[in-house]
Amino acid sequence: MKRLRAFFYVQHLLGIGHLARASRIAAALVDDGFDVTVVTGGAPIAGFPGPGVKSVTLPPVTSGDEGFSGLVDLQGKPIDDDFKKSRSEMLLQAFRDCRPDIVIVEAFPFGRRQMRFELLPLIEAIDAASPRPLLATSVRDILQERVKPGRDEETVDLINRHFDLVMVHGDPAFATIDKTFPLAGAIRAEITYTGLVAGPPSPAASERFDVLVSVGGGAAGKSLVRSTIAAARNANNAWKWCLITGPNLPKDEFDAIARDATPGLSIFRFREDFASLLTGARLSVSQAGYNTVCDVLRAGCRSLLVPFAAGGETEQTFRTLRLEKLGLATVLMEKDLTPEDLAQAIEQALVGPTPSAHRLDLEGARRSAQILRERYRHGP
Repeated sequence: MKRLRAFFYVQHLLGIGHLARASRIAAALVDDGFDVTVVTGGAPIAGFPGPGVKSVTLPPVTSGDEGFSGLVDLQGKPIDDDFKKSRSEMLLQAFRDCRPDIVIVEAFPFGRRQMRFELLPLIEAIDAASPRPLLATSVRDILQERVKPGRDEETVDLINRHFDLVMVHGDPAFATIDKTFPLAGAIRAEITYTGLVAGPPSPAASERFDVLVSVGGGAAGKSLVRSTIAAARNANNAWKWCLITGPNLPKDEFDAIARDATPGLSIFRFREDFASLLTGARLSVSQAGYNTVCDVLRAGCRSLLVPFAAGGETEQTFRTLRLEKLGLATVLMEKDLTPEDLAQAIEQALVGPTPSAHRLDLEGARRSAQILRERYRHGP
């Protein structure tokens, strides 16, 4: 059987969710016998994109603010046309060096419009290649709603002109793409559901906590961090608390938090065994990012979700309300997040029913590899 070459572009800007999901899919592609090149363009994160892949790192850019309004380098300086030109040329060279059978672009054109300066030239190069590789977009099941007129039409136009496949990383029993992308019916490319991209089942937890609080990458969870520290300090019980701040929280802020901690609260920047810790936690408290929710669903623990809603973000709120409706989580809205309300929500969640059993498909990484192999066999 031919070893297929896959070229996977992923750009994370604020959190690490996009990179984590893409890394799980890349690992599944390697397990399925693909030669995989992963191109990343965000701040470097230890452990990603993972072993077994060829990694190409573009000069990093990140988001200037939580509203994703501008691109800056790691020093916070806005990037200029020379920077963009250099990145675009590096991306095209990586594509030529790989000579892929399949190209996977994470999020675009549903998101990552800021990266058009390098993605549109890449798509032109794909269309001009002979033989032309299969082009797929890799997108989560719940999208950020677009408020600017014409954006959805532009997305559909790009897909219909250039893409062969839309891989939606979700279970249609939970959410279909038309719920948050109203023009899904106008897409002519094949739309396929892979299941949710969860990690594999974890070994038993090495430590047990009553309340396990995590804030993803850490760039957007400071209010949850502050409320957790105050709630833990004021708790008149013997609970064991754990707070994982995320790798993006600045070191001086982390050090100040660690100095401030009450004895019953363990604080970490990052835990590689996070998914395992969930299996031993009485309650997980987190935002409602895609990967964290997948980890919680895999672990089967009680869950209190505080969806990220700054800058007009709607995706996490939509996911949270779907989970609440299915009896799989309790909810505290970000606007209601105070130490007192957090403590009360935690107490209620801990005495509430354990999450109802679910049959959501969590094998999206493995299934993505199977779908791409099958789709390549059938041709564009």
